[in-house]
Formats: sequence, C-alpha cells, structure tokens
Amino acid sequence: MLVSGLVLFFLVHLLPTLPAVRAALVSRLGRGAYSGVFSLLSLIGLVLIVMGYAQMQGQGRGNPELWAPPIWIRHLVLLLMIPAVVLLVAAYVPSRVRTAVGHPMLAAVTIWAFAHLLANGDLASVLLFGGFLAFAVYDRISVGRRAALGPLGNAQGGVLQDALVIAAGLGTYMIILFWAHGKFIGVPLLP
Repeated sequence: MLVSGLVLFFLVHLLPTLPAVRAALVSRLGRGAYSGVFSLLSLIGLVLIVMGYAQMQGQGRGNPELWAPPIWIRHLVLLLMIPAVVLLVAAYVPSRVRTAVGHPMLAAVTIWAFAHLLANGDLASVLLFGGFLAFAVYDRISVGRRAALGPLGNAQGGVLQDALVIAAGLGTYMIILFWAHGKFIGVPLLP
C-alpha cells in the first residue's frame, strides 16, 4: 500500500515537471477539472502513503531495520527541522527568504526527508523518506530546467515578511516539537 501511494503521488506530481503533457491535459480537461483531478489523486496517494506506512510500522518482520541510527542523530534531526519548517512557511509568503531560496517548498521537503532518513533505519521509512528525498531532488533539477517560478510567481517581500516567515516558522516548529508530532504521528519528540 505504501509503495502504491508513493507511485500514485509522485506520478501525479510528475505532471508539472512535463510542461507539454500538463498543457495537453489542461487543454483537454480544462484548468478546473485538471486541478480537481490532480488534487483528488494527490489526496488518494497521501492517504495510501499514510495507511501503508502505518501498516508497515506495525508488521515487525515485514518492516526490517536496515540500520540503527545512533542516539545523537536525534539532536541533529531536531536542528535540521528548524530551517525545514521555516522554509515550508516561506513557500507561502512573499519574502526575501523565499526569493533567496527560489523554491523553499522543495528545499523544505529535501531537508525534512533527509533528516527523517537519518533518524529512521527501517524499510518503511527508507521507502517513504527516501522516495520524497529523491523526488524533491528531481523536482528541483526540473524547476531549474523549466525556469518555473512556483505558485507565488515573482512576488517579493521585505524585512517585515522575512520576520513573519521566521516567526511563523519557529512557532510552527515549536507546535510540532511539543505537541503535534506526538499527537498526529504518534512519536513524541520530547520526553
């Protein structure tokens, strides 16, 4: 189920990296229908990913541990997640942070996936986080080739927007750290 979800999710997200194919689909279906089908298939892929990952985590031998991360890696992961969350926020706010990074969502996913790959040595985690890391790297290369600007286009911001991005990113990080990761992922980050 995990692999099926990853394949579906990444196939759907491959379309924007293929401008001619995407344009043909938008022309054939219309922009609204294309967006609706894209969103629906993405959601189905995400649901399959979550269910498949949870299923593999509960399988024991069906999810072998490929390596045992050292205990200190946890501290590195917590540190890496700070810029990942700030960059995630920057993807949605016109700011100098966003402009400097170019595509902060892809940078955030890359850091998130790399950090979680360091911290989790089981097969399900390697499939999940390794898949997202590989796709984020591919997509970043594709964005450069296509000169794609992302959803905010050329929108830029100043010091106020930078402060907003950093404050909102740090606030979101604290919520994840102290509550949300344990509540929604089932793995508390702090004792």
